[in-house]
Amino acid sequence: MKVQLQHVAHTRSGDKSDTSNIAVFAFESEFYPLLKQQLTAEKFKAFYAGAIRGEVIRYEVDNIEAMNFVCHGALGGGVSRSLCLDNYGKALSAAVLGFEIDVPDALLPKLHGQALMKKV
Repeated sequence: MKVQLQHVAHTRSGDKSDTSNIAVFAFESEFYPLLKQQLTAEKFKAFYAGAIRGEVIRYEVDNIEAMNFVCHGALGGGVSRSLCLDNYGKALSAAVLGFEIDVPDALLPKLHGQALMKKV
């Protein structure tokens, strides 16, 4: 079943100059392999439909079941230079929670926020 990322992971972010740093943490150990397989750097960048102009590098942090995405050219030149307030790192990390992940039926009971889920 396809579900939004918000049901399998949470995010944290930071920004410096024109680079955004977005970490994605699996809620459950069983979700981490799905994230590694499906949330590639290429798909991550494509999800933002041109908002990230530079390279996206994904770092896997297996011991805490997380991935860190470093997004160059993501903040319109930097927070103090951009007129686009929505491009700050926190807005970008919140947006990726809408990314869709395929979850096997056996893991559906482990999803977080099931009452908020819409069928995709």
